[in-house]
Amino acid sequence: MQSARDRLHAIRPARRRAGLAPLMTAAPLIWAAVHSPGPFVVALHEHARAALLITLLFAFLAYRIRGVDYSGALAGAVLSFLLFVSGGPGAFVVVLAVFVLTVASTRFGYTRKRQLGVAERKQGRNGWQILANLAVAAAFCVGALYGPHEPLLLAGVAALAEAAADTVSGECGKALSDQVFLITTFKRVTVGTDGGISLAGTVAGVIAALIVALVSGWTHLVSSHRIAVVGGAAVLASFVDSLLGATLQRRGFLNNEAVNLVSTAAASGIALVLLR
Repeated sequence: MQSARDRLHAIRPARRRAGLAPLMTAAPLIWAAVHSPGPFVVALHEHARAALLITLLFAFLAYRIRGVDYSGALAGAVLSFLLFVSGGPGAFVVVLAVFVLTVASTRFGYTRKRQLGVAERKQGRNGWQILANLAVAAAFCVGALYGPHEPLLLAGVAALAEAAADTVSGECGKALSDQVFLITTFKRVTVGTDGGISLAGTVAGVIAALIVALVSGWTHLVSSHRIAVVGGAAVLASFVDSLLGATLQRRGFLNNEAVNLVSTAAASGIALVLLR
């Protein structure tokens, strides 16, 4: 009979292979950034050492406090590195703000969430979740080195603000609200239902979006007169997230990570439209 230790040793390599899957999905973005001539190479030479040191330390600490699991730490380190290199230290500060908001809101009211059966895993968010929240922002920030700098960088920040708004609204809604309504019909549903919205969760999400937008202005990542564009795009896209959850996700066409990825892309698109 296989001992518990043998089973543990068999599980660990499987977990590590699973942890690499999100990175393999992100490989085209990583390859394109590294092999693109010109601006990215210049940015890499300028920020590489600081970015590598800071993002690895960030990923390690995030793993240690169980904000992310093994795969989440790997994905977070790579995508944060791309954001740091392409957007500078200010972009990393925004990522850090998003992380603090999501971890704090996830742990807020955790006992109630666990009793309701809607709590996140104690091990933290996995690589797919991190990829869904950061990949669009990383793509736009890298693209900003080659295309219209300010609009594309702002689109990337809007994606980060939406990721924070979506997570905070969902987590605070689960912790605080007993009255949750499906966004498509406004019929009352149980806490944690895909596409469900609540007053407390919505207000918390708006505040989170504004915090990320203000941090992006404070770090001069976006102009001060564009802060409202970032916050507004993030809030509007968070409702897109709820709509997708109430329709395509509830019917099994999309999973939660796909909805998050599409919603961050929607935030970027809305921000670009608002700039016109």
